Amino acid sequence: MVSIAVNKSRENVAMLGIGAYRPQRVVSNAVVCETLDSTPEWIFERTGIRTRRWISGDETLRSISAAAGERALVNTGIDRTKIGALILCTSSWLKLTPHGAPTVASDLGLNGIAAFDLTSGCGGFGYGLGVAADLIRAGSVDYVLVIGAETMTVGLDPNDRGTAMIFGDGAGAVVVGPSEENGISPTVWGSDGENAEAIAQDVNFLEYMDRAQALQGTDPSVEAVGRMALRMEGPRVFRWAAVTLPRALSNALEVSGVSKEDIEVFVPHQANARINELMKKNLGLADDIPMANDIENTGNTSAASIPLAIEEMLVTGKAKGGQTALLLGFGAGLSYAGQVVTLPPAPKEPSFGA
Repeated sequence: MVSIAVNKSRENVAMLGIGAYRPQRVVSNAVVCETLDSTPEWIFERTGIRTRRWISGDETLRSISAAAGERALVNTGIDRTKIGALILCTSSWLKLTPHGAPTVASDLGLNGIAAFDLTSGCGGFGYGLGVAADLIRAGSVDYVLVIGAETMTVGLDPNDRGTAMIFGDGAGAVVVGPSEENGISPTVWGSDGENAEAIAQDVNFLEYMDRAQALQGTDPSVEAVGRMALRMEGPRVFRWAAVTLPRALSNALEVSGVSKEDIEVFVPHQANARINELMKKNLGLADDIPMANDIENTGNTSAASIPLAIEEMLVTGKAKGGQTALLLGFGAGLSYAGQVVTLPPAPKEPSFGA
């Protein structure tokens, strides 16, 4: 058997810089309640959300992904010619073909590099971070740009109490590369396909096209096509999370070799403030450990939520570069992914004022 070389010098990897983009339009709970049968107070009590960002004007998933990626490159200070791959973590790119990453790479002046989309719902950034770290450790590339970006509002039904109040739009990105000390633990991840339909698109593409074609023939038995929308069974997801996530968090600490006493920052997916408080308590993290709460003013941005939350904590001083953080993304799939990481430096070019 031939011995295959392994690049030992790349065993240590880390997030070297971060960037983000938050859409210009700020949407309050009161605005959401103009079409949704609810109240601003009820929404905040149940979710922890006061406002969220929605794309408007000429903002698109493509433009916000490129903006976040550009800021990550600038904030890292790396020569972009060293970037060997771009991973676009998203579930809301509007086309299956062409996928989004090559276009975003071209927009960033990186045309020609390996570029692919990674779809894993709200756990997408954790999956992308794990793949990026392993690509570098394997010697396939030197540096990877990981972008988590979503325009969740393009697939929302404004009258759906299960989703309309929760989701927002945004993009966050990190540059991953070799470092003197390891800053990204092995990824703890998993999925539960038996409960996959708890978060699902309400109609598949083939059915949608068949209905549209029937309507063109004015078949009275076919209901109006309307828009495809995201549906979520909140109680079912909550039950899954209550069983799965504590175990995932404990496993992430175990494989990292870090104890819970060593964790300085907790950055869970920004799905629900109540769920996050419960996870922190059940894990036994100290009360004074800062926990991301970007959901209050950003909403649930799916694959973008963790990099956006990290950026917010670094910009506001709630966390500092170099601190040890526990990350956990979870959602559609149903799937999850978590790591223990060293936080990157605070961004020189933030997505909002400090």
